[in-house]
Amino acid sequence: MNTTTDKPAISEFKQGIQLLREGHPADACQYLNRALELEKQNPYYLSFLGVSVCRARQKTANAVQLCETALNMKRNEAQLYLNLAEVYVSAGRRDDAVAVLEKGVIYCNRDARISRARRNLGTRNSPVFSLLERGHFLNRSFGKLRHLVLQRLRKPVKVN
Repeated sequence: MNTTTDKPAISEFKQGIQLLREGHPADACQYLNRALELEKQNPYYLSFLGVSVCRARQKTANAVQLCETALNMKRNEAQLYLNLAEVYVSAGRRDDAVAVLEKGVIYCNRDARISRARRNLGTRNSPVFSLLERGHFLNRSFGKLRHLVLQRLRKPVKVN
């Protein structure tokens, strides 16, 4: 490994992660891009660049592609599954996020962070009309109605 290119890449990566943690994803993109330019085959740099692109509200499709590529490079790293799931959720692809976390549980020996993220996504009720796809407008419409009715039924009744 060439340490002259590794040190600047790691430094850029750390700075990008710090900016991402502080809520500055657009600024983080610049640092993570530079880290990736220095070390093009690093799955962590790819994945976190995808997260920063997503959080900066830039091209979600690009963020998904970056995170998927990173995960294909290294299947046994829990953080890469978590990053891809976050990007999927932001892209409105909740089912894909659940699926990738379930794969992550298998490949990462039941990592606690993945299990926690999977629990946080919750479970979905079955479609109202099982013969139709989940995304069919009837299932979506009646599913929303069912949700509202169940919410009302769960509210405690106030007695004055």
